[in-house]
Amino acid sequence: MKISTIRELLGAEVLCGEEHLGDHVYSACGSDMMSDVLAFVKDQAVLLTGLMNTQVVRTAEMMDMRCVVFVRDKKPTPEIIELAEESGIVLLASPKRLYEACGILYSNGLVSNKVKETD
Repeated sequence: MKISTIRELLGAEVLCGEEHLGDHVYSACGSDMMSDVLAFVKDQAVLLTGLMNTQVVRTAEMMDMRCVVFVRDKKPTPEIIELAEESGIVLLASPKRLYEACGILYSNGLVSNKVKETD
């Protein structure tokens, strides 16, 4: 799914990375706990979260994510936006709640990423 489609579906504002709206993402996860995000397989995913700190962008960068969607109309600080710009990560802000945003993306074909199997 193109990031521009995610923006449209979620009624989101582009905070940075507009030049990457044509990029594709293939999976998504929604969480406010970055430790949970680290448990997901990485494959050009989009992260949906309400968490507002630089660790969100650092986690997205480490997991090779292309886009972070901040839900509940939360707006990141200039420091967070600057870090995302340096990392080439698109930041979006949506008025939707996390549950609703994830449901919209899932019902439009963006699948969840698989949790790594543990023995």
